[in-house]
Amino acid sequence: MPSEELQMIIEALRSRPVLENATIEEQRAGFEAGFSRFQLAEDVQCQPVDAGGVPAEWVSTPGVVEERVVCYLHGGGYSIGSIRTHREMVSRLSRAVKVRVLLLDYRLAPENPFPSAVEDSVAGYRWLLSTGVDPARIVIAGESAGGGLTVATLVALRDTGDPLPAVAIPMSPWVDMEALSESMTTKADVDPVVTRENILQMAKNYLGDADPRAPLAAPLYADLRGLPPLLIQVGTSEVLLDDATRLADRAKAAGVDVVMEPWEDMIHMWHFFPMLPEGQQAIDRIGEFVQEKMG
Repeated sequence: MPSEELQMIIEALRSRPVLENATIEEQRAGFEAGFSRFQLAEDVQCQPVDAGGVPAEWVSTPGVVEERVVCYLHGGGYSIGSIRTHREMVSRLSRAVKVRVLLLDYRLAPENPFPSAVEDSVAGYRWLLSTGVDPARIVIAGESAGGGLTVATLVALRDTGDPLPAVAIPMSPWVDMEALSESMTTKADVDPVVTRENILQMAKNYLGDADPRAPLAAPLYADLRGLPPLLIQVGTSEVLLDDATRLADRAKAAGVDVVMEPWEDMIHMWHFFPMLPEGQQAIDRIGEFVQEKMG
């Protein structure tokens, strides 16, 4: 039974004004206004850092294990989102997983189309290694476009012979640039956040002239062999539900250790809302998974 808080959030999302033909600047401003308002707990520490040429921020909470790091890749269709929009959510991730979080501010499309985001995420990860962090103590995680970027980063690192992280957490991953899955239609009436039209416009912004099935843009089509264990979380009320399930199926077929978790009735980005109990439960589950895999 979904919580009352979830129903209130859905109603608020459905009642928000829709800006027809909004510019990318207006979309970014709206996203910033919507999610930057969530207040950080007083004990959260934030430290800006240059992560191999990529603007980033360390976000940590008391009691973290300094040797462990989550490298977090934010969502927003590769064209919106920032450290500011994701800072509060990753602070709760830091608390649950008991690690420092490196939140990367990778370059955004359309000004910086594919493969800019992949290049920046790889550069940020390599910077972590250069500081002496053991890859066996690293988690790569991200939601939505950041979930797809998480998988693309793993594939890019594997193909270049870089040591891979211990585990990865793609949350509601967007891995199909063509929006071909059935859930794009079957979940359209219950998803208050994402539409097929949104997906196709963001894909156009990100891809430029690139092939929509290029493996590092649409990792649904990548060779997934040799990737580390994955925890894939997705809400059953998301149009991206089948992106997650197809990714899980392909990863399992490639021999990857996959835990696929469909969360009943949850909407896109449900982890984000600090007042939503199911969001915190999903974040706590990530902490349990990392503990199981890393000890």
